Parts: sequence; structure tokens; C-alpha cells
Amino acid sequence: MSALSDLLGAVVSDVESVFLFSPSSSHYERFADAELDEEVVVVAPANDVDAETYVELPLEFDNVRDRIKFGVEGALEQDLVEEGDVVACSVRVFDGDPDGVVRVRVEEAMRSGIYDLFANSRADPSVIRDVFEVAIELGKKGQKGKPVGALFVVGDAGKVMNKSRPLSYNPFEKSHVHVGDPIVNVMLKEFSRLDGAFVISDSGKIVSAYRYLEPAAEGVDIPKGLGARHMAGAAITRDTNATAIVLSESDGLVRAFKGGQIILEIDPEEY
Repeated sequence: MSALSDLLGAVVSDVESVFLFSPSSSHYERFADAELDEEVVVVAPANDVDAETYVELPLEFDNVRDRIKFGVEGALEQDLVEEGDVVACSVRVFDGDPDGVVRVRVEEAMRSGIYDLFANSRADPSVIRDVFEVAIELGKKGQKGKPVGALFVVGDAGKVMNKSRPLSYNPFEKSHVHVGDPIVNVMLKEFSRLDGAFVISDSGKIVSAYRYLEPAAEGVDIPKGLGARHMAGAAITRDTNATAIVLSESDGLVRAFKGGQIILEIDPEEY
């Protein structure tokens, strides 16, 4: 038993903060009433326990590693932790009460931009996730083994439609399909071979395909080497409250734009 105690003691030794992921009221009160030297941070979709220090978790990620990464990045964004801090994360792996503790050393590299993409976009976080996953899968597999490019504009669909025009018929004009449906995602991948952007509403309804975006590009600054698809994605997010997720055909990277700026760049093969 002493060996087990030593093991657990090593996990929580010299930590600066304790992160409680979606705790019950009773679980949180045990820490709040203990008057610990370490700061107690609740990470959850909603602050149901009225925690003094709280980080919003945009989604209840099934993968524990993703859950922790998002929680730590959210804490970095709020300046609750800094590079070099050691955090003990109380997490739930199986059903019921929290059943695991994970020790994490905070690194500046954890500030990836993914948290901002999910937490601060106009569209529902689950919609951002579903579109992001379509782009990632396209980036990994391509279309019939060949690399493809794609542009998804998510949120503020009314303004986006007003600043674009159709390149062809809209296969989604009279439909009520939503991104995230496996069958619909297959359709999106098929249509990605053709020109134009997909327009998706805040709630995930696919409003249109084959849209030619027409925002003014003056003043939009994107890195050299990125083409018209990225320029259009950056410009439309400057002129609307949309988020653009772009898969590059040339280098295979997935980039997200908000407010005319790149906020995220990911290699699908490493995601």
C-alpha cells in the first residue's frame, strides 16, 4: 500500500493548481472546503457549482486527453496558469465520480488556437467540431487518393450569402440536412471536389454549396504562399461574424480564420 501511496503522491506533488473536470457539487465542495494552498479550477461546460475560478469547456470531449488539452489551453487564455506550472487534473474516465488524476506540465505550445476556435466562435461548438472533423478527414484521405482543397464558412450565414453568389445549382437549397450526420458528411466530401465554398449556419444546417465569396480583399493580410481559397476565407471572416475552415490542396494543412486572421493551423496527419 505504501508503494501505491508513493505513486499517487508523486503525481500530485509540487502542483500549483488542481483542475476539476465537470465535478459534482459534493466533489467540488470537498476541495473548496479544504482550503488548499493550490488553486482549484473547475473546467466544465457550465459553472453549475458556482466555482470562484472557472474555465468553460466548449464540449464534453469523450477523449480524456482532448478534454485536458482544452481545459489547460482555456486556463492559459485566462492567465490562470503559465508555462512551467504543474497541474493535477481530476477527471472522469468511466461513468460515475471522477476516477483518475493526471499530472500535466503547462507548456506555451499548448496555446494552439483550438480553444479559441471552439469557445469564441459564433456557431455552436459542436458544429465547429463537426466541420473541423470533415476537413481533417478530407485532409487525411483526399478524394480518391488525391489531395483536395475545401472551404467551409460556418456561422452568420445570412451575411455570408449576401456577400457571395452561386457558381452552380445549390443541392442543399430545399433540404434541411445538418453537418455531423454521417451520410451528409459523405456528401460534403463528394461536393468538395467542385469549386466554391460551403455555407453552414450557426446551428449546423448546410445552407449552400458552390458559393463564390465576394468580400473585398483589400487590407486582408495572409501569409505568402496561400492562395485564393485562403484569401476568400480570411476576407469573409473580416466582413462577417463567420468562421472559415480551409483545407489547402497544395500543402494539405487545415487552417481556421476569424476576424480576417489565421487562428489555427493543423496538419491532419498529426491530429
